[in-house]
Amino acid sequence: MIPVNEPLLDGNEKTYLKECIESGWISSDGAFVERFERAMAAHVGRKHAIAVANGSAALDITAAALKLGPDDEVIIPTHTIISCASAIVRTGARLRLVDSTADTWNLDVAKIEEAITSRTRAIMAVHTFGLPVDMKPLLDLARKHGIAVIEDAAQAIGQTYDGKHCGSFGDISCFSFYANKHITTGEGGMILCDDDALAARARSLRNLCFKPERRFVHEELGWNYRMSSLQAAVGLAQFERLEAHIARKRELGRRYDALLHDVRGLQLAPVACSYADNIYWVFGVMLDDRLPIGADEARAILADAGVSARPFFWPMHEQPVFRKEGLFEGESYPVAERMSRRGFYLPSGLALTETQQDRVVSAVRNMMSTFL
Repeated sequence: MIPVNEPLLDGNEKTYLKECIESGWISSDGAFVERFERAMAAHVGRKHAIAVANGSAALDITAAALKLGPDDEVIIPTHTIISCASAIVRTGARLRLVDSTADTWNLDVAKIEEAITSRTRAIMAVHTFGLPVDMKPLLDLARKHGIAVIEDAAQAIGQTYDGKHCGSFGDISCFSFYANKHITTGEGGMILCDDDALAARARSLRNLCFKPERRFVHEELGWNYRMSSLQAAVGLAQFERLEAHIARKRELGRRYDALLHDVRGLQLAPVACSYADNIYWVFGVMLDDRLPIGADEARAILADAGVSARPFFWPMHEQPVFRKEGLFEGESYPVAERMSRRGFYLPSGLALTETQQDRVVSAVRNMMSTFL
């Protein structure tokens, strides 16, 4: 079975882990966490970086750091991972959902303004699959209405928008270093911002809100969401290979595009849009509505051929956990609904070989020829 993702650990990972172990600093203390934070902050062009346990932790801390609450509303794409929604819902704030664009598969910025109300506190821009959200009009809207921008750049490590790094646009931005990201620490995440007070609050929230002057006296509840030195050691080694990882991802994506562009009934991930070239975090495809199968059936057929494939996100307005709470009754977002039923992505990991990629392409072509 060709896995949907296999990370590449061919840099200084073993060297840095050995250094951690020999020093005895394997928890959240030690030099590697700070070194990794400094490297990411400098790369993205931010003043502060706060390393955390995972990308979901970064979103939880971000929502709490902004002091969102029951009187607030936050606009997010309905097509996203549930971590984006759950971080907001847990604060008591209300979600306002927006559909995606049919070409880039990202938040449809043209639909944001109609979702803004007097209670809107923030817009969450989630860069999806390999292309960024169109940030300039989004930032213009945010400034016009005095709204904070949360930037989820988990899938856009190393990506740029009009030449500026993703993660540099939000009032506060989040990254994930899960095993399928361009930089992995196994798990792990990071928060980036320029505001001193916001950074200090995020650092406190990740560390149980210990008071510097009296450690075990707490005025607020935080989390133990610290990144370990072992994770940071792997992350720093991965960071050193980031440009090579991006080049490899783009090579894989463009090769898929060249080998599959003539397959009828298959919409491929865009190679580029007006403000960015695809970084191909994953290689997504969409099935034409004329096909008698959907994404689940296609993935089952590919699995029988020895190829793993992963579905697109299920929309937030159709999530059972939210439906049980009576949320999003009567709401419909047709682009996201179609994406969730007809979209999936192919094996795209950094360790994927050309031989494996050829097998994937052959399996996709054989499947499609059966139906068209």
